[in-house]
Amino acid sequence: MRAFVDNLSRIRDELFLTFRGKTMFKSWRRLGLVLFAGFLAAFCGRIAAAEPAQADKEKPTSPQLKITETFLGKTEGMIAKSRIITPDCRHVAYAAVRAGKYLAVVDGVEGKEYNLVVGIVFSPDSKRVAYGAIRGDKCFVVVDGVEGKEYDGGGYAVFSPDSKRVAYVAMRGDKQLVVIDGVEGKEYDHTAHPPVFSPDSKRVAYGAKQGEKWFAVVDGVEKEYDHILNDAPVFSPDSNRVAYVAKRGERQLVVVDGVEGKEYDGIAMGDPIFSPDSKRVAYAAVHGYTAVHGRKWVVVVDGVESEEEEYDDIVLGSPIFSPDSKRVAYGARQGEKWFAVVDGVEKEYDHIAGSPVFSPDSKRVAYGAKQGEKWFAVVDGVEGKEYDGIGSPAFSPDSKRVAYVASRGEKRFVVVDGVEGKEYDLIGDPVFSPDSKHTAYAAWRGKKWFVVVDGVEAKEYDGIMRGSRLVFDSPTKLHTLAERDNEIFLVEIEITE
Repeated sequence: MRAFVDNLSRIRDELFLTFRGKTMFKSWRRLGLVLFAGFLAAFCGRIAAAEPAQADKEKPTSPQLKITETFLGKTEGMIAKSRIITPDCRHVAYAAVRAGKYLAVVDGVEGKEYNLVVGIVFSPDSKRVAYGAIRGDKCFVVVDGVEGKEYDGGGYAVFSPDSKRVAYVAMRGDKQLVVIDGVEGKEYDHTAHPPVFSPDSKRVAYGAKQGEKWFAVVDGVEKEYDHILNDAPVFSPDSNRVAYVAKRGERQLVVVDGVEGKEYDGIAMGDPIFSPDSKRVAYAAVHGYTAVHGRKWVVVVDGVESEEEEYDDIVLGSPIFSPDSKRVAYGARQGEKWFAVVDGVEKEYDHIAGSPVFSPDSKRVAYGAKQGEKWFAVVDGVEGKEYDGIGSPAFSPDSKRVAYVASRGEKRFVVVDGVEGKEYDLIGDPVFSPDSKHTAYAAWRGKKWFVVVDGVEAKEYDGIMRGSRLVFDSPTKLHTLAERDNEIFLVEIEITE
């Protein structure tokens, strides 16, 4: 800009003639040019002078973080593996030992003592708690501090999605039965636990065994097979449909709404899955064996096998549907090569990091991949910068932004929209705020953990509680659970500009 202004000044000077102290013009025509050049030079000079101030004005500022702690109790006597966090990540419960007796502790408040406390669980709305307890030789379920009927065994409870209902498996003698809202079901030799509620909380399903036969029990109605696999049936998001994996002889099949699918040599764990609109079903199945690679896998969507060649392996968590239910993606391996398969189109790599993920608007897709010795994120088919390691990418709620954890040597950092953050020893998965403007994650340096929001480090703690996560309550407020000096805290963070 400065060179441009100087050039205009030179042109202006050449238009003038100085003679005996008087300034004259070569012609009246050039007078207009002089006036124009002078005006343009002055105007551009003002812009040039204003540019630094404008840049400073638009430069983003680091947010200020206001931290509020709420004490939730001590970890003294806590059985670490029993610790459980509420779905909203605001409360914690665990089993503790006091003078040889067991008790449930919820937010520091101790419950009644028993010979044993197991299976503590919170309701989906985070307001209720249940657990199994043993007193003498009898077992029972305690819900909101109220003891249920005594049985000879069992005691692992589950809440319905609306948090109003409770179900569990109990034993009477050598028989097992499902108890739903205090009402006992039919006795079986074995009952796969826990029973499963439909999303609308109105239906219940489970697998049960009697003699040599297994049954899929849906709303009390049995259907017989040689085995019911993957523990329990699966309900569709709208609660109207149900699917499960059954075994007949040495073959396995998916049953959807009572209709049997094709028999295969195996069905992947965690499958089948329903699409978000409940209209479609997908799963991975073993379609024969080879002497060289062993099992051969296919992806089955709506009863139709994938048109691509059979694979040697399917990535855990695959296949997946897009949020609008129209698209399907999965990761697969053939020999030494791995493939990201999106809408039936393969893209080959030396390895991929988990299953692909769709953006909330279903228009974009991302995944981590490896070529040679380096890993990179692939977003909408475009490969990003190479790193020594990479985590699964995450989209922002508005689908416009992408974040993931990457590593260089022994250090890890978060990459947001291609911009690398500060390096740390360990980092948790990044999360976006509801308005997609802020990014937060937990990080570990030395022996301390802390939350990082938009690159600003919050208060240090001995640890972020296992099972906890960062939860945004609004565009500018988030919380998590942390530990310091054997004390548990609800840590709330407010972002102020």
